[in-house]
Amino acid sequence: MSLDITLTIIDREGVKHSIEAPTDMGMNIMEVIRSYELVPEGTIGVCGGMAMCASCQCYISNEELLNEKNLDEDMMLSEAFYVKDNSRLSCQIPVTSELEGLQLEIAPQ
Repeated sequence: MSLDITLTIIDREGVKHSIEAPTDMGMNIMEVIRSYELVPEGTIGVCGGMAMCASCQCYISNEELLNEKNLDEDMMLSEAFYVKDNSRLSCQIPVTSELEGLQLEIAPQ
């Protein structure tokens, strides 16, 4: 039984990446993006994943796979730039087997 899921992530230059993400390490999507170096270092997760900066904002193509936004995430997105209806903070999305096939685009810096 595989503990990895496949995600499709479009980086800030519009390049599509199909990646494998582990479900057994307690990671979130922001940490996966960092580990694959899909954005320049220091441009995502500036607050360390505390839902306090929106540098990890992304646009989710298939939102039905996600957990609900918590209050902190909702409040941070209400103050962020480039917000869309499908915006989420990738630091608030834990990597679980339910996310198999998730597609997202990293928001502009």
